[in-house]
Formats: sequence, C-alpha cells, structure tokens
Amino acid sequence: MDAGKGEYQIAKSDEEWRRELTPEQYGVLRQAGTEQPWTGELLDESRAGVYACAACGAELFRSGTKFDSGCGWPSFYESVRPEAVELLEDTRLGITRTEVRCANCGSHLGHVFPDGFRTPTGDRYCMNSISLDFQPEDE
Repeated sequence: MDAGKGEYQIAKSDEEWRRELTPEQYGVLRQAGTEQPWTGELLDESRAGVYACAACGAELFRSGTKFDSGCGWPSFYESVRPEAVELLEDTRLGITRTEVRCANCGSHLGHVFPDGFRTPTGDRYCMNSISLDFQPEDE
C-alpha cells in the first residue's frame, strides 16, 4: 500500500497481517483491493449497530449513517469521528479519488465520493464489506 501517515496505533508486519487475515481480507485491507460489487455480506445489513475495522476492531461507522446508494457496496455519509478514518489521494486508476483507511491500523476500507446523494454531509463513503465487521447494538 502507498504510505499514509506512516505510524498507526496498531502496527504489524506484513507477515503478521497475512497470518491474521483471510487471503480475501488481506487483498482488500492490506493491498487496497476491491471486492466485487453486490457481493458483500454487509450490503443489505439493516440492524442497528456499529461497523468496525475487520483488521483491528476500531469503530468506524454507525448504522444510522448507512444508506442505499445503489453502488453495490455499503455506503455511509460520515464516520463515527473524523479522526477514525484517514483520507488519502488515490490516483491508481488514472483518476483522482479519495481513499479511506482505518486511522488505527492503516487498512484500506474503500473510497469517499463528494457526490451528494442528498445526505446530510454530501459524502458517500463507499466501503468494502470485507473491510468491516458489524457489531449489532443488541448483542
């Protein structure tokens, strides 16, 4: 992955991440891959709860900010706190996008787009389901 802020609260070697994550999780979280649209387990999740980083468990999004953007990935209009995520310029596909990473461990989560969708913030955090763990409110 490209360098982010460099130092994270959770810092592990590449080998440690490979041991702890499934190959699919590793490909997205640590190599900035993207899961296929409409395939993620959390796309249609509608219960109240918190979405945490699948790599380190840091809280990232609340269910109250999740909405159906029609893009094929879980979408949120804001993170639990601005400092919960790290935003980085991403030009890998020849276009400029804003990558979203977990600020706690530097894992790739997806991208944020300022394309409105009539949300309170005007933002669409388009996240990979495999990058998130859902923690229901009632458990």
